[in-house]
Amino acid sequence: MTTAADIMHHGARWIPATETLDRAAQLMRELGVGALPVSDPRDPGERMCGIITDRDIVVRCIAAGHDPSRVTAGDLCQGTPRWISTDATVEDVLREMESHQIRRLPVIDDNKRLVGMISEHDLALQLSDDQLAQFVERVYA
Repeated sequence: MTTAADIMHHGARWIPATETLDRAAQLMRELGVGALPVSDPRDPGERMCGIITDRDIVVRCIAAGHDPSRVTAGDLCQGTPRWISTDATVEDVLREMESHQIRRLPVIDDNKRLVGMISEHDLALQLSDDQLAQFVERVYA
């Protein structure tokens, strides 16, 4: 049985909620990623308060006329962060991503530590064409 740990991208990195969006964008560029989990300021690097994406920075900050050097990652975090455990099945991953219409999912180990991220790309490497088409239809609907 294939698990979340088998398909995730290892080495996900946090960004503190207090960090500015210009620094978040720089870190995304350095890491070659489009999203970063944001750590809760009450428990830095241990507890997630959300995720920010490159699209969030552009649409919700820059296009809205805000200065990314003055807006923090925590300012953009909304709602309840979603995650999945390392031992979850691919079906569990799909269900979580589809039901919440999200494209990236942090993976947490038994000690509740961030160990990876699952993206659409990671799923595309694992799913059949039909499964992938169904996933895209449900997430982008």
